[in-house]
Amino acid sequence: MHAQPYVGRFAPTPSGHLHFGSLVAALASYLDARHHHGSWLVRVEDLDQPRVVSGATDHILRTLECYGLEWDGDIVYQSQRIELYETVLAQWLANGKAYYCDCSRQQIAAYGGVYPGTCRTRGLTSAADRAVRVRVPNTVMGFVDRLQGPMEQALESEVGDIAVRRRDGVIAYQLAVVADDIHQGVTDVVRGADLLDSTPRQLWLYHLFQQPAPRYLHVPLIMRPDGEKLSKRLGSAPLEPSLAAATLWRALAALRQSPPARLRGAGVRELLAWAVKHWRVESIPPKPHLLESSV
Repeated sequence: MHAQPYVGRFAPTPSGHLHFGSLVAALASYLDARHHHGSWLVRVEDLDQPRVVSGATDHILRTLECYGLEWDGDIVYQSQRIELYETVLAQWLANGKAYYCDCSRQQIAAYGGVYPGTCRTRGLTSAADRAVRVRVPNTVMGFVDRLQGPMEQALESEVGDIAVRRRDGVIAYQLAVVADDIHQGVTDVVRGADLLDSTPRQLWLYHLFQQPAPRYLHVPLIMRPDGEKLSKRLGSAPLEPSLAAATLWRALAALRQSPPARLRGAGVRELLAWAVKHWRVESIPPKPHLLESSV
């Protein structure tokens, strides 16, 4: 299946502890990598320091270990890579691929959230409160997701020029995730379907880097009974290490992997060994998974 060694990754944001929805995404990423005899990396996406919760990174890493999700190599922290991102921005600004922008969120909201290119030709210079945007073409960016199928987005009319550094100086997710996946040699991205809409933007950044994009697999979100997705923002319950085996069973069920009844009382290692061997992407439901009760 793979012309080059498979490299996957899980990239949590330490804005809170891991919850069940995070586990499902991490588990899918881990199983896909191990099923293809690949590497599985962990990257901590901690660029937005005001959102970082004290102790969350350590808790996330300990929880992954308790659930048997062991990673390869050293952990990468985005907060330690800012110089790299700034170098990329300087290059793009110098060659006209990017420009400074002082538009507020309120101004952009007036255009339905699609950036209208207001600052494209203004020739603004660097300032503390100015964002950096990458120019996008009047074209459609498309790809075929391994689960969701063909997806496409007209960048200019549906998104507008992409913010790669925010007005508060924080490097934007879109730039950091692409730069890091390239640096780490990631061949396959398995993540939650809430990031499906970001993928065409990231494909354009791969084009600017002149690097091939990875394969993508966006797994369904885990929804609360009230219809909201599980999230740190809504205070979804953190995972309990003492319930690791039982929770893994539930996560495999959410991914429709159907472990045999004889494994219901099995330990973490035995469950994961079975799941790696029998991993079936085609069994995953493309639609969100609704929990029967809040987790």
